[in-house]
Amino acid sequence: MAKISGPLLDRIDIHIEVPAVKYKELSTEVKSEPSSEIRARVIKAREIQLERFAGSRNIYNNADMGSKEVRQFCKLDSASAELLKMAMTKLGLSARAYDRILKVSRTIADLENSANILPQHISEAIQYRSLDRELWKH
Repeated sequence: MAKISGPLLDRIDIHIEVPAVKYKELSTEVKSEPSSEIRARVIKAREIQLERFAGSRNIYNNADMGSKEVRQFCKLDSASAELLKMAMTKLGLSARAYDRILKVSRTIADLENSANILPQHISEAIQYRSLDRELWKH
């Protein structure tokens, strides 16, 4: 696997390793969520974000937020803040990764139509930083 520098990896919001799917899993009859339901959730989340940033200039979605907007729209309760603090410390994540985790957490909350970022949203966003400091270190 090629190596990517930490500063470059920090600029990528989501990075996960996806293992190959086994034939047995592909051939099962287990029903998954239909694409139409996923699409509806994404459209609703985009509407939430457009409404959130209606008065902002050049901000249309969570990914566009700067540090000021992250502080304003990604407020955490004590449990979420503690979880993020623990992850930052144990994984040695950067300040840029901190903001990225908050933005992705806000998006996950929007997809669940949750007004607040909850610990499970922070946890999921941290998981999407799986290549940080783990697989692609120099």
